[in-house]
Amino acid sequence: MSAATIAPSAPIARRDASEKLTGAIKYASDMQFPGMLHARLVTSPYAAARIVSIDTEAAKALPGVVAVYTAADLTLKGMESGSRRLNFLARDRVVFDGQPVAVVLADTIEQATDGAAAVVAEYEALPVVIDPLLGMRADAPTVRETPASGAEEANVHAAVGGGDEKPQEKLPDNVTSNIHFNRGDVAKGFAEADMVVENTYKVNYVHQGYIEPQTCTIVPDPISGGVTVYASTQAYFQVRDEIARSLGLDSSQVRVLPIQPGGAFGAKYVLLDTFVASLVAKTGRAVQLVYTRSEEFHAANPSPSTVIEVKLGGKKDGTLTALEARVIFDTGAYSGSALGIGCLLLGGYYKFENLDIKGYEVLTNKPGVGAYRAPGAPQASFAIESAMDELAAALGVDPLDLRIQNAVQEGDLWPDGNPWPRIGLRECLERLRDHPLWQRRGSLGPNEGIGVGAGGWPGGRGPAAAACRMDPGGNLTITTGVADLTGQSTTFAMIAAEAFGMDASKVRVVHGDTETAPHSPGSGGSQITYTVGKAVLEAAREARTQAFAIAATHLEASPDDMEIVDGEIRVKGAPENKVSLEQIYTLSTSKYGPIYTRGTSAQQVIAAGFAAHMAHVHVDPDTGEVTVKEYVAAQDVGHALNPPLVEGQILGGAVQGLGFALYEQLVHDDNGQLLTGSFMDYTLPKAEQSPPIEVIMVEVPTLDGPFGARIVGEPPIIPGAGTIGNAIKSATGKRMTEAPMIPPKVAAVLQG
Repeated sequence: MSAATIAPSAPIARRDASEKLTGAIKYASDMQFPGMLHARLVTSPYAAARIVSIDTEAAKALPGVVAVYTAADLTLKGMESGSRRLNFLARDRVVFDGQPVAVVLADTIEQATDGAAAVVAEYEALPVVIDPLLGMRADAPTVRETPASGAEEANVHAAVGGGDEKPQEKLPDNVTSNIHFNRGDVAKGFAEADMVVENTYKVNYVHQGYIEPQTCTIVPDPISGGVTVYASTQAYFQVRDEIARSLGLDSSQVRVLPIQPGGAFGAKYVLLDTFVASLVAKTGRAVQLVYTRSEEFHAANPSPSTVIEVKLGGKKDGTLTALEARVIFDTGAYSGSALGIGCLLLGGYYKFENLDIKGYEVLTNKPGVGAYRAPGAPQASFAIESAMDELAAALGVDPLDLRIQNAVQEGDLWPDGNPWPRIGLRECLERLRDHPLWQRRGSLGPNEGIGVGAGGWPGGRGPAAAACRMDPGGNLTITTGVADLTGQSTTFAMIAAEAFGMDASKVRVVHGDTETAPHSPGSGGSQITYTVGKAVLEAAREARTQAFAIAATHLEASPDDMEIVDGEIRVKGAPENKVSLEQIYTLSTSKYGPIYTRGTSAQQVIAAGFAAHMAHVHVDPDTGEVTVKEYVAAQDVGHALNPPLVEGQILGGAVQGLGFALYEQLVHDDNGQLLTGSFMDYTLPKAEQSPPIEVIMVEVPTLDGPFGARIVGEPPIIPGAGTIGNAIKSATGKRMTEAPMIPPKVAAVLQG
């Protein structure tokens, strides 16, 4: 489809707003069933230790306790792979603080909690690895005795290739994988540079901060011999397939119901679902496991910490001559992260004729990591955007002009050699350059500064399908298998209505279960509107074609002469020759075939989205406190189908980016103990800490997205840390190299 067929934007309220605001919506933890058992975990207080013994007898004797299991009691197919989700309980050795070692099942959650407290585990402490740089040393303690993989969701979010993954060097035990991107001659590029800057940038572990914790309720199905699943997940079909494989069932024996997650941001694909399934298989009863908030912080799958060393060269005319980087992702106690996409984005925003990027995944005694909105991108952007500002200052050029001059455009290459599709990075940067805030950057008060930063995300393009049915009254029902996180029902109704030719209020959207719904990819990577939305578009267009065929026969005219106006199909030029959509439905179910269609999509080109942000900050020179006074977020959205929903995504993502920049971090001490295990210690940006944010929607339509739409959800979180770091440098003359930039760290840099 071409951009010429773009539909007008229309502000429509989210369809799920009322039930969420009134509390009418049901989440996975709200599910209750007769005879259901409640699970409570027994967790390790050590980050590294051998399990000497686990005494469960006292717990088993407590009222209401039905069973207490350790790893030796549970079996799932594929456990030998070392997968975290198939080996949820530690067997012989714990590898992070808070790792589950046993589970108590009881009739009530209170009884299960009492039972967990009665389990006595004995440990033999082992050396701990917390710093990934120390973990890379040949003499570092080995985090794991056997390989173990964590979440793969980070790479599900983006449809991009990897680099050379063959080891180019001898890797220490704790380095589980490496990747290498190389182009041109880096040494020659640095030799040609007028200025070279280099620094090391760090970002700490960050939790996704969703309201509803990890939750799963599974009920046995005595008829099929399978299970019915109520999970807080972004990916119904992935949950189905993994549970089926782990229990040795056919996929038709696992039915996942469409329960909306209470927030996810990439972290809720499959974590505890196969474990709960094993408990159901063991007991033959329904089981519910709901993480406590402490378990969320200790034993979920946060965003990784990173160490990125950047060396950047450029000429006085603004030409970038070379980029060299070493990228280290701390993946906790399990391999698997967004290392590849982080390396690609580090070298992918700007035109580098010469680059050399080496990336490493390093094990430490922390929980395994997962995806968080644009996984790997905020960390990469913090590094490259800080370096770009440093190079601009060294060259004596305007930092926005340097970015605009070197920003990638359609056809420019990623570090892996693949070309960028149509993108709007340059357009976003130009909007910031022309903004009044940037124009008055020279007239700020003392200790104030303005910084800019950019970031982009390739987006996913998983194959998808949708169904469309005409109902009584001539209305439409769209069916998908999407986990609706961000108002997709509203967007799908708009797409279908525009494609068919009716008001969106006449379109109902149903997200079916895995038994009845067409396939959908997981709701991550900002891919749903681009992929499932395209399938909805095709299904609605085909329904229109079928309706026109019925009308043409009924009116004795050609289908090519049909048009839809005000709920009626008319013959063009003869408006009196018409039939209502209500009549079309009646005809389709009495004389002709029912109107029932399907649409599919298998996008071949990514719909990458870019954002460029600008911040006006004040820095207290005594305390180091950073106050964001103004914030501007420009983003290429392709075409904003529903501007309020798009704006909401940008606002939310921008605030989460400020969390990366100024507030959020999971902190472990030298013994691997988590110090920020509650919201008393872990700081999320609150309403009063969120500045006024001006949203600028830049529209560079995609050629294959529904009505020109491209990805929206991922890009707004990406530029935050780099933008704030650059604003602090503008205000103080000092460079912050570690995020979050909390007051004590800022004060230390200012006073150092």
